[in-house]
Amino acid sequence: MKRQTPPAVATRSTSRAAFRFELRDRVAAGNQLLLCGIVAALFIGGLILGSLTQPGLFAAGAFAIAVGAIAALSVPWSQVPAGWVAAVPILDIFAIAVLRLAEPTSGVGLLWAFPAMWLASLGRWGLVTGCALTTTLYWVVVAFGPYSVFTFSTLLLPLVIIAISSAGYSSSQRFAAQRELLDAQAARLAFARAAAVRQEQLVSEVLDTVDFGVVRLSVGGDIVYENDAVGRFSSAIPGLHAASARTDLLAEDGVTPLDPSDHPLARVRRGETIEDEVVWSRDAEGRLSALSFASRRLIDHRGEDSGAVIVARDVTAEREALRARDDLVASVSHELRTPLTSVLGYLELALDDDLPDRARRHVDTALSSGERLLAIVADILSASRSSRHSVESSVHPREIDVADVVRASALALKPLAEERVIKVSMTGDERVAAYADASRIRQVVDNLLGNAIKFNRDGGAVELAVHAEGDTSVIEVRDTGVGIAEADRAHVFERFYRASEDVAGNGLGLAISAEIVKAHGGQISVESTLGHGSTFVVELPARGPGGRNA
Repeated sequence: MKRQTPPAVATRSTSRAAFRFELRDRVAAGNQLLLCGIVAALFIGGLILGSLTQPGLFAAGAFAIAVGAIAALSVPWSQVPAGWVAAVPILDIFAIAVLRLAEPTSGVGLLWAFPAMWLASLGRWGLVTGCALTTTLYWVVVAFGPYSVFTFSTLLLPLVIIAISSAGYSSSQRFAAQRELLDAQAARLAFARAAAVRQEQLVSEVLDTVDFGVVRLSVGGDIVYENDAVGRFSSAIPGLHAASARTDLLAEDGVTPLDPSDHPLARVRRGETIEDEVVWSRDAEGRLSALSFASRRLIDHRGEDSGAVIVARDVTAEREALRARDDLVASVSHELRTPLTSVLGYLELALDDDLPDRARRHVDTALSSGERLLAIVADILSASRSSRHSVESSVHPREIDVADVVRASALALKPLAEERVIKVSMTGDERVAAYADASRIRQVVDNLLGNAIKFNRDGGAVELAVHAEGDTSVIEVRDTGVGIAEADRAHVFERFYRASEDVAGNGLGLAISAEIVKAHGGQISVESTLGHGSTFVVELPARGPGGRNA
């Protein structure tokens, strides 16, 4: 496919050609007027001083040069072939020969340098023509003049004219090469500019079609670009526009008033980088809307700061959906607490009666499981609250033997494993000290072990391992189940996230477990191979805040 020349480049090429034609007109007029002025000054000065020996012949030569000046000014040289402009300097050469005949001792032969240089600027043929014609006429004038004596100066003048013409020719060639280079660079620059303009238009059109706002800030914090979507959000961004409507700004919780100086836009202008910062705004009619802000600093090709880009996204619907979900979970969990409390109360009353040992063990197991269920309901309530410290406030660590906690959990869930012929084994140290809340860690182990059984294959195996590593107590739960895909591993500890839809669950167990472990100052991780099982590792501090052994 033939590449088409952009309109901007074609226009620029046309303007350059017009400039060259105009330059030809100016050069012709300028060169001829300069020579005409010198000859006129010599003629008038000679008349005044009475030094002209043949004033009539001198006047004829001056008249010829004046005719050349009139032609240089009146002829549109840009509209005739370029070679025709040589007629004027050739006429000047013959006119100067006449002046030389009129005044052989006046040195007017030096004026041949002007037309010779002019011809040399027209090209190599002009250089040869000017040098040959000037030298020939000079020697003819000397031979037939009144002083037909060939001296050293007879050879010197032609050599000087040839040297001057050669220098003019070299200069004109260098100028032409530089002009071509500049023209080529100008064409490339014009093409690059046209491409940049098209790219800018394309980017602007794309950004104007998206539903999130994009704001580009300079190093000084001034707005240099914003897409169309920003206009819908401007009322929630103080300082964006001078005429922005006044609104009440609220923090991420939707309740706490937000100072304009703490707004994400103001923070980015101070040089900060933000990620998913949510700001609520209330308009004059009382409607609430939420915007999520993210920013990135921009670095130029020199590695220096060149401003920032802010992306604002309307997350009102998402936040309201999350709030509705949390309200529902909190409501359901709250409704569960009343019947659970009643069940636990009756189980405790049953234990006060005389029961056979077997029945007492069953009731005691049911009471223990009910208490854990009540704790889980409390965790669901905590997970639905906005405070990120809700779990920390319900953890009461002390010195415990974490191995006993794991054994108790394995014993309680053994019937569930036996239903699917899953073998549960325990290895590691007999006693492992930890500084933790036994009931909360039991909740974590129950959840991990329950998942290992739930997501296992019939006839599979689950291995529990407990050991100490320096100041850390480690609990490992390995299974031979379905495993977790790599894309899901980064999200398994998020609330309400479910890696598999085939098994019932609410997606809260691992999230609550991670919060409990984090509240203890520990960490939980997972390694898994899809189709071959998973290994969950819980690390807890073995020592208390005072540094004493647990």
